[in-house]
Amino acid sequence: MLLIAGSCIGAGMLGLPILSGLAGFFPSLLLFFLSWLFMTVSAYLLVEVMSWYPHQVNLLTMVEQNLGAWGKILCWITYLFLFYALLVAYISGISNLLLTMFSIPSWAGALFFVLLFGGIVALGVRAVDLTNRALMVGKLLFFGFLIAMGLPTINLDFLLRSAPTYMLAPLPILVIAFGFHNMIPSLFGYLQGDIRRLKRTILGGSLLTLALYLIWQILVLGIVPFPFLLRSLQLGEEASQAMAHVMSSPFLRIFSQGFAFFALLTSFLAQALSLVHFLADGLKMERKESLFLCMLTFVPPLIPALISPRLFFAALNFAGGICAVILFGLLPACMVWIGRYYRANTPPVRETMGGRATLLCTIAFASFVMILQMFSMTHG
Repeated sequence: MLLIAGSCIGAGMLGLPILSGLAGFFPSLLLFFLSWLFMTVSAYLLVEVMSWYPHQVNLLTMVEQNLGAWGKILCWITYLFLFYALLVAYISGISNLLLTMFSIPSWAGALFFVLLFGGIVALGVRAVDLTNRALMVGKLLFFGFLIAMGLPTINLDFLLRSAPTYMLAPLPILVIAFGFHNMIPSLFGYLQGDIRRLKRTILGGSLLTLALYLIWQILVLGIVPFPFLLRSLQLGEEASQAMAHVMSSPFLRIFSQGFAFFALLTSFLAQALSLVHFLADGLKMERKESLFLCMLTFVPPLIPALISPRLFFAALNFAGGICAVILFGLLPACMVWIGRYYRANTPPVRETMGGRATLLCTIAFASFVMILQMFSMTHG
């Protein structure tokens, strides 16, 4: 459960209050619940597909065997776009944060960040693991201090504000904020194929994530007034930077920026390492942390981040609204539909509740989010 929550609570969390806060706290509650439900159900569907195999398989294998060559190509493309978009968001976010904290130019912050932490990834899993442990301790400490000091300063009137016209904007970023599905094959192997335990783990971890998101939502929206939320969205700033502009306490400012700093770093390390290994497997390279693979991982997202440092929200929106919805929503539902009703696969445990209605609702919600994101991209 903690692994799932830890994989979700990262850079995406920093952008949630800015986009959802435009609609107001209570309208955003509905969107949080719908996004959590959609991603949890799609995770259950992915588990159902995994239960058809006697051993651990990865997403690419499942898609190829159930949806054919075209499905495999789509999985390849969306997976690369997803993780490249996430890395663009993290590099842009950290460069903006370094500009706010230390007045370091965005290009210099982005370059220094990639060279330093890209070097850690190049050293291998052990180096990433040790670094991530230290960063996780820092993230939890700063988040705890931020909650303890921030809750007494909340203005309840800010939480009562409502503007439903902004309700649909946060959906893409909310979807990626609940994305942990790339961990499911590893958890399946770790739990030795125990489907019931895996489903309980998914439910508990996703509920813990939802609870922490709502605490963060209350904290930010109760402190930051609407004009500053709108300003942060226009400037591509995340929640900690918005809080820094309005907080009178220097300690609260330090804690908010420190939490954002550690959240971005832990997310960056985890996703960068995943992409390096994915490329190594796809290109059939034995040495997974080679200089070539690291350059292939970091150079493509670094270039757009240097050209336009305010890509934090745009990259997260694209990652969530298109790539994550296809990979973790649409593909699992389609695989289950094929397996249940065309190939008569029989899972070892009861199938995900709801039958065809659940699959149709999942596909419909995924299609709606993608259409919403494409409309947003074409109409600004």
